Amino acid sequence: QVQLVESGGGLVQPGGSLILSCEWSGGSIFETYAMGWYRQAPGKQRELVAAVTRGGSAVYGDPAKGRSTISMDAAKSTMYLRVDYLKAEDTAVYYCNTGNYYDGVYVGSDNWGKGTLVTVSS
Repeated sequence: QVQLVESGGGLVQPGGSLILSCEWSGGSIFETYAMGWYRQAPGKQRELVAAVTRGGSAVYGDPAKGRSTISMDAAKSTMYLRVDYLKAEDTAVYYCNTGNYYDGVYVGSDNWGKGTLVTVSS
């Protein structure tokens, strides 16, 4: 199974930006062909932020659409998520996930990292 380790979370002021990283190890190229970022705010369900393939094809969920950029550097075994113009409602634990695309829709597996907490507050 692919091991996933997220980093880059912390306290950020409203309007600021951050870049999260997800480093993976193990698994096959097939298992890490498509990966995604999810987030879970207190009391809410986990939701997709964005997903990307090794070829660079990306999809974005509603949470941060237009404010986020996802990318993958397979040579470094790392996936990134940049979020700009952060708002208080972006406060959540952000999780890395492996999955796949089906008819253009990203479907995550049950393989998750431990998450990294992002707190947006002044």
